[in-house]
Amino acid sequence: MVQNRANHKSISQWRRYLPIGLAIVLCACHPNMDQAILKVGLSEEPRTLNVWLAGDANSRKVLSQIYQPLYEREPQNLNFVPWLAAELPRYDAQQQTYTVSLRKAQWSDGTALTSADVAFTGSLIKEFQIPRYASKWKFIDKIETPDDATVVFHLQQPYATFLSGTLTAPIVPAHQWQPIADAARKTGKPLAALLNHPIEHPVGCGPFVFRKWQKGNFLYLEKNLRFFGTNQNIDGRRLGPFVNGLLFKVYGTSDVAVLALRKGDIDMFWMGIQPGYLDILTHAPHLQIFTNEKSALYFLGFNTRRPPFDDITLRRAVAILVDKNFIVNRILQGKGRQMDAIIPPGNTTWYNPMVKGYGNGMDRRERIRTAFSLLAKAGYSWETPPINANGDIQSASTIKLPDGLLMTPFTILTPPADYDPHRAMSGMMIQEWLRDLGLPAYARPMHFGSLLKKVKADHDFDAFVLGYGRLSLDPDYLHFFFYSGNDRKNGWNMSGYHNETFDRLALQSENEMDATIRRQLIDQMQVIIGEDLPYLPLYDPDLIEAVRTERFVGWVSMIDGIGNPWSFCQVKPLEQPS
Repeated sequence: MVQNRANHKSISQWRRYLPIGLAIVLCACHPNMDQAILKVGLSEEPRTLNVWLAGDANSRKVLSQIYQPLYEREPQNLNFVPWLAAELPRYDAQQQTYTVSLRKAQWSDGTALTSADVAFTGSLIKEFQIPRYASKWKFIDKIETPDDATVVFHLQQPYATFLSGTLTAPIVPAHQWQPIADAARKTGKPLAALLNHPIEHPVGCGPFVFRKWQKGNFLYLEKNLRFFGTNQNIDGRRLGPFVNGLLFKVYGTSDVAVLALRKGDIDMFWMGIQPGYLDILTHAPHLQIFTNEKSALYFLGFNTRRPPFDDITLRRAVAILVDKNFIVNRILQGKGRQMDAIIPPGNTTWYNPMVKGYGNGMDRRERIRTAFSLLAKAGYSWETPPINANGDIQSASTIKLPDGLLMTPFTILTPPADYDPHRAMSGMMIQEWLRDLGLPAYARPMHFGSLLKKVKADHDFDAFVLGYGRLSLDPDYLHFFFYSGNDRKNGWNMSGYHNETFDRLALQSENEMDATIRRQLIDQMQVIIGEDLPYLPLYDPDLIEAVRTERFVGWVSMIDGIGNPWSFCQVKPLEQPS
């Protein structure tokens, strides 16, 4: 009797999130719906169901359950495994072709999914130059479909990230998107028309299908009975989905979402949790904490186009003064790891542990002495140096550049504390550490959009603290971040870094099909960046997530957390005692 009352109360709470009609339908189909519907908290409202417009994280999270790629990474070793594809692609080096075979699959409306849909997706991306995808499809000369289950990609040239970049794009149904593309071509701005076309009922092939979106309240996806992976063993895992639906509920703040998680109003909060919440969650009943490494980079960037940070010696002195261990242990509360290489250590395939670190193991005095010696040898001078005649540390003042001119005050731009307290506090600490050497540093929090404009568009800055929270597991971003050709307005080379040797290696790695040789090239690129320091890597934070344990089991951990395709295809209701 007590159990029945508890279930009735929980069902009543759950009904508040659904319109009456939908609640009645679900109750009729699933009497014990609390054991069938996985309730997921989101930090913000998804912005769109148009897969090509979806640039925000929450839209992509929802759409990742609807649209699927040809290949996914498996959780343990991060190797690619066939997903919508039936096997790994076959490469013909002489013909420069990749041949991909497809699994037998259907779209959620019952239409057969064929090679024509794959070819249509690629042609759409290339023709409309769809952002985030076009650069990864531009080198494809043509796409052939000899039969419904076979796709042959003809490359203009070898391209190392064909599998990791091109074949991980979402595949869309030609029968839904062809009319949209036809209408967009007739407008003056075809790309804008395509991106802004409202998609009210997306047709996909993923584990879930769209059913209802009540904006400001909830979004509901139902189990796709036509999902190609159901009852299939992929990478040794039997796939479902084993839940009847996903109910996404939007919470405006982490405080509200964490409270909802503690109360059991949601089963998962699909966002990283700040370490400050751990004490509250760790001692709450029926909660499990997951801690995974992220493929992330948080860094101090320098403007190498102008003084003072056009001087590599000064950048190295700054690197010596910055105490990354302090940032990780005090600011991140131990929930992360310091970085020396641009590629995070959790990406074991590409991370180079031999990249030079600066100041590691030094105490504050050793850092100041070492940085002072480095700058003094390069011709820097002080009115009052940081080291006196007896070799003791003292307050420094009025540093001069090697040409005798005063070093003018410079600014370290950071996001504001309410946007990211870790980056804001890191900027303040870096300011203090640099002042120990007499450097006239000033940390300045700035609205994130304004900060990006100054750094990426205007190039009007000295230094900045920014980060990439979810880097590709393929390190092709090294090319984007530091290739000299990307030093342009709104280009990825925000530091204005130029190095001919790096450029040569970047171009070579882009076209190197031998994995061993490409690994050697990527290792060299990391070493060069570690020596030249256009970016000083600071830290890679842990991704902390929490779920309820009394209703569902089966979450799959991997780099970048439990919110991955394997989890949503394997989570299942926990059997309750009768």
